[in-house]
Amino acid sequence: MQWPPWVIKLGGSLAASPLLTSWLNAIAAGGGRVVLVPGGGSFADAVRAAQRRWRFGDGAAHRMALLAMEQYGLMLAAMEPRLRPASSRHGIRQALAEGGVPVWLPSRMLIGRSDIPESWDVTSDSLAAWLAGELRAAGLLLVKSVPMAPGETLAELVRAGAVDPLLPRYLQRISECRWIEASRHAELARALACGGPAGDVVRRDAPGPADRVGADCGATLA
Repeated sequence: MQWPPWVIKLGGSLAASPLLTSWLNAIAAGGGRVVLVPGGGSFADAVRAAQRRWRFGDGAAHRMALLAMEQYGLMLAAMEPRLRPASSRHGIRQALAEGGVPVWLPSRMLIGRSDIPESWDVTSDSLAAWLAGELRAAGLLLVKSVPMAPGETLAELVRAGAVDPLLPRYLQRISECRWIEASRHAELARALACGGPAGDVVRRDAPGPADRVGADCGATLA
């Protein structure tokens, strides 16, 4: 087991992508070194559609969206046996210690927490950042279906709707956040094999040590 691990958030949009199995293969190769956070994808879209139809409150929708992440996570674990569902810090540490990749099922750790707003302003991106902070992870890697423009800052990503508006808050406890577009799964596999970084650094408004343009000597995924 490597501690601290990296947290990898896998976008829910990849649930319908032919690249999904390639990503699972790449992530599974990081057994003992990475924690996987599933997005919501079509499972969360079903919650949004039900809320529009029946007008129930955001509190219920938030809890349902957490369960949507768990549905996606359970699907991923069923597709790749090296992925192991984990709903607690102990479960995450145990899976890592055994050389597996814990797939976070968030509802047990999050429902009822006062520091997690029950709002659509909090997506799986922010929840992955929250978990990375709780685990004191080496960093957070966001796997997205769209690329990040060169030099694009976190504030610009928020304004474009590429990430949720609360992500900057939860990134404050994380030394490094990176972004990788879905077609670059081979890059993650190489990073895990040779110890180099994967993805592009997400630059913050007030750059820190890990936010230098072209930074490549921070925490690695090996």
